[in-house]
Amino acid sequence: MFENILLATDGSDHSNRAIDQTVKMVSPYKEEVQIELVYAVDGDTSKSDILNFGSADTATVKRKEMFLNTVQELESQGIKAEVTILHGEPEEVIIEHANKHDYDCVVVGSRGRNKFQTLVLGSVSHKLMKYVKCPVMVVK
Repeated sequence: MFENILLATDGSDHSNRAIDQTVKMVSPYKEEVQIELVYAVDGDTSKSDILNFGSADTATVKRKEMFLNTVQELESQGIKAEVTILHGEPEEVIIEHANKHDYDCVVVGSRGRNKFQTLVLGSVSHKLMKYVKCPVMVVK
């Protein structure tokens, strides 16, 4: 049974499917589950967000607000959830975060928002499968 799950998300359709699949996976014992939604902000996104929102603090608040509905939906189903914002290259910071903590499973969508990185540099999900030390579920 998975009780402590890291769910890597970027707001894409694939990561939303990963959220849905995680809920299905934990539904029989959801009261015992803690899900940490992790959103990694790379340098370009960080700069763009600060320009759009005026300050780093406001950008952080807006990023967390992106996932407020998801957290509320999970909590309405009896699943404890929280959002963590990481800064850096998504695959690197998610791998580091996952390996520093005691997760039973990492869940990630098969593709994210940045198609160029997926095609040229390799996907975040592939790197998570390769370097995270706990089980990783990739949702199509």
